[in-house]
Amino acid sequence: MDLLEMKDISKAYGSLNALQHIDLSVPQGEWLAIMGPSGSGKTTMMNIIGCMDKPSSGSVFLDGVNISRESAGNLTTIRRDKIGLIFQQFHLVNYLTALENVMVAQYYHSMPDEKEALAALERVGLASRAKHLPSQLSGGEQQRVCIARALINYPMLILADEPTGNLDEANEQIVIDIFKQLHAEGSTIIVVTHDPEVAEDAERTVVLEHGRIVRIKDKKGI
Repeated sequence: MDLLEMKDISKAYGSLNALQHIDLSVPQGEWLAIMGPSGSGKTTMMNIIGCMDKPSSGSVFLDGVNISRESAGNLTTIRRDKIGLIFQQFHLVNYLTALENVMVAQYYHSMPDEKEALAALERVGLASRAKHLPSQLSGGEQQRVCIARALINYPMLILADEPTGNLDEANEQIVIDIFKQLHAEGSTIIVVTHDPEVAEDAERTVVLEHGRIVRIKDKKGI
């Protein structure tokens, strides 16, 4: 069963064609990587999948709902309920502890639960750092807080934008190992990255150039 289906998606910003005639299906439980050079359309595709933007033409179905036709308010609700977002820049609230940053996501979804939020941090190896502010955490630890925050509401889709872009090699491996565990548990993961090492564990890799899909590779290189 396809969790995500993009049908003839194009996106234009004035005279700039950021995406052109994209067709892509992502089955439930797949780990997909999206790659391409700067300006290839990766961020635009992520924003459309993540309900942060709408295509100029075409249809996007997420869990059977045509999100390309939804209002901005409905897109916010869909994003909150179905998508766990992980950002390169973390986007943590500086004056909140790691635990409180995770609980913020609960607050917007349903009701904060400190015990559940602490369990999410423990899952990414940060229970002992729960009371620390972002400024007291390393880049790798901040990214793991971001992952815990993305997972707290049990999303159907985990969408990560350059999740290792600001990390050193050791912390990059920690994040990749977490993704491996999530994938083994059945999570659907889409990672936007420029790093071939991050993409190599994905089941498929979509390569974009000038807003078009130029190649799709599976683990066998097909």
